[in-house]
Amino acid sequence: MNKKILTAKATLAALACTLCVNTYAQQYPEPEKMTPGMSEYWTPQPKVVTPGDLCTNSAPSDAIVLFDGKDLSAWESVKGGPAQWTVANGAFTVNKPTGDIQTKQKFESFQLHIEWQVPENITGKSQGRGNSGVFLQGMYEIQILDCYNNETYVNGQTGSVYKQTPPLANAMRKPGEWNVYDIIYTAPVFKEDGTYLYNPRVTVIHNGVVLQNNTAILGTTEYIGFPKVVKHGAGPIILQDHGDPSEPISFRNVWIRPL
Repeated sequence: MNKKILTAKATLAALACTLCVNTYAQQYPEPEKMTPGMSEYWTPQPKVVTPGDLCTNSAPSDAIVLFDGKDLSAWESVKGGPAQWTVANGAFTVNKPTGDIQTKQKFESFQLHIEWQVPENITGKSQGRGNSGVFLQGMYEIQILDCYNNETYVNGQTGSVYKQTPPLANAMRKPGEWNVYDIIYTAPVFKEDGTYLYNPRVTVIHNGVVLQNNTAILGTTEYIGFPKVVKHGAGPIILQDHGDPSEPISFRNVWIRPL
């Protein structure tokens, strides 16, 4: 077969291949032009929550009220039996030395609101001045302390994850004024061997100022030594009766929203 015939056959084959490819490609339409509705979805709608009233300082409609200004029926002594702290004028005050109190109900992840007041006549210094704490799931302490013109070790300052992570700022109001904690807490997830798959994490807002920003908690709160990882389930909110010699602090308007 001569070269001209071979060349002609090759050209025809190439043409046929090109036509085949073009015909195949033309079977697919152009992508549809995007519209706003293509990236929108409508269900499930989030539940409706009525916010608390700023004038009356009330809790959101779906919150569990842990103190309504009247009694400590939602609390008990860590030692057993009723909580023995003092209730008066819409607040409750540490009753030394009756010990820590804890919620009867146990929680996992949550949003917690709690207001606390250092007495105007507070005395003492460093950790011996208005010391208390909020324990999350009964395991992890967010420090309460009078740090208004009162220096102490920074990982024991107001709003610290105690003995672990210092706060990002000092937002204390002076003694006699009410402080506000809003705490968003994510419970840990454990592996089968009891170590963390996901650490507990916490955000602490103090008087509108962020002190902890989604901080990883390393383990249990230890006064002596370092944090330990202890596998656990749901746990209570514990308020600490520290036992320091200064005047006891008070609490009010306590509510929680399980997440």
